[in-house]
Amino acid sequence: MVQTLSILARDAFASPDKVLLERPRLPPVTYGDFDRLSARLAHAVSARGVDPGDRVAVQVEKSVEALALYIACMRVGAVYVPLNTAYTAAEMQYFIADAEPSLVVCDPAQAAQLAPLAENAGSRIETLDADGKGTLVDLASTLPDTFSGRAAKPDDVAAILYTSGTTGRSKGAMLTQGNLLSNALALTNIWRFSSDDVLLHALPIYHTHGLFVATNVILRAGASMIYLPKFDVDEVISLLPRATAMMGVPTFYTRLLAHPGFTREAASSIRLFISGSAPLLASTHEEFSARTGHAILERYGMTETGMITSNPYDGDRIAGTVGFPLPEVEIRVAQPDTGEVLAQGEIGVVEVRGPNVFKGYWRMPEKTAQEFRADGFFVTGDIGRIDERGNLHIVGRSKDLIITGGFNVYPKEIELAIDALEGVAETAVIGIPHPDFGEGVMAAVVPQPGVELNEAQILERIRGNLAKFKQPKRIVIVPELPRNTMGKVQKNVLREQYRDMFAPELTLRA
Repeated sequence: MVQTLSILARDAFASPDKVLLERPRLPPVTYGDFDRLSARLAHAVSARGVDPGDRVAVQVEKSVEALALYIACMRVGAVYVPLNTAYTAAEMQYFIADAEPSLVVCDPAQAAQLAPLAENAGSRIETLDADGKGTLVDLASTLPDTFSGRAAKPDDVAAILYTSGTTGRSKGAMLTQGNLLSNALALTNIWRFSSDDVLLHALPIYHTHGLFVATNVILRAGASMIYLPKFDVDEVISLLPRATAMMGVPTFYTRLLAHPGFTREAASSIRLFISGSAPLLASTHEEFSARTGHAILERYGMTETGMITSNPYDGDRIAGTVGFPLPEVEIRVAQPDTGEVLAQGEIGVVEVRGPNVFKGYWRMPEKTAQEFRADGFFVTGDIGRIDERGNLHIVGRSKDLIITGGFNVYPKEIELAIDALEGVAETAVIGIPHPDFGEGVMAAVVPQPGVELNEAQILERIRGNLAKFKQPKRIVIVPELPRNTMGKVQKNVLREQYRDMFAPELTLRA
């Protein structure tokens, strides 16, 4: 078997007349159309000086061309670096300087701000907008629609996905061709995807869920996607009868349940609803099952590993669990400090080993070494236990990571942004239960003596420096932060104190 992503293109593009992408109010895109488009883009990327192993940083809105650019980079052998479209220019400065891409592709509206950053990193810049237009596509339109790239190796880095740490410094997780292919093969099989499937795709494609999980599985299966620019609950409900599967974050499912048009009949054509990127509340799982007769299949993964576990296709999908390890993937629970493997049912840090586990952090060999045990197990930082049936339960996180609406938010970055404001003495940022987003970001802010601060004022002052999903949904002004005898801020006390901040009856003002 070919152990690189080329197996996806080889098999999928063998049926050129098969529809790959259906788009509301726009013509469908066949596998043949997509093959030719990605070939032209591969030529364009190469024409801009990108060689195998070079990075291509991409911050663009979702479009057919944006998805084809990902495949184009795989064909060239370039390293694809997707970046959240919500990142500000200030945030992008770090990513561009760190990745040192040969090419930066951005929305035309951002080109003026990003051009100096690209120039400083020695990068070229091209544009691509939400309609699939821009300088990169203009160039590609003049180039051949067949492309023969260099044969990739399983250990070649295919993508770098940035994931932050509690220090606030983002780390680039290097995912190889073999990592991505192993996940695509395993998920296609265990979730029973075939060429008859139609996936409703409303996820962003700068994230591992929408890009690697959804896209690679569909390409592997030779299936089709209803390709939406974003999640719109009315549109999703109207399109469900044309689909056989849906992947989403918990927020998608809570919004469907809140809509009167989401009925058992509306969901009757779907064979599989999959949820990931954030914990699914047991109450959401149970309400969804009662409403539709479908048990949502929850799975667990992370940026550094892709998918690790999944609830079963056949058999019980138990609310509050994330299922069993994928084929060839090993998981265990260990004592965080010593690495001692714990017995079944005991709580500790979740560790994983397998073909899905990343190569390491970009240009951070020391950090990479710290996160692996001597026997090759990667320390996830998530706290969990394995029950008597072998199901993994995630019970918390050893770090302060907040997952809101499927996005990772690290408190330190937000705390630093607020602490830098005039009149702020100190800040503590926490995640607390939110009925729509899983967790909501909340900040407790202590003003300097004699200074009066308010929530609206602080939110306005940080708006230009933080992506919207990182901005606190509530800010409370407090005289002091709770501390233990060693002077450490007790965030657990804050979480308990404000645990009902986003309770349903309060969310209208959240």
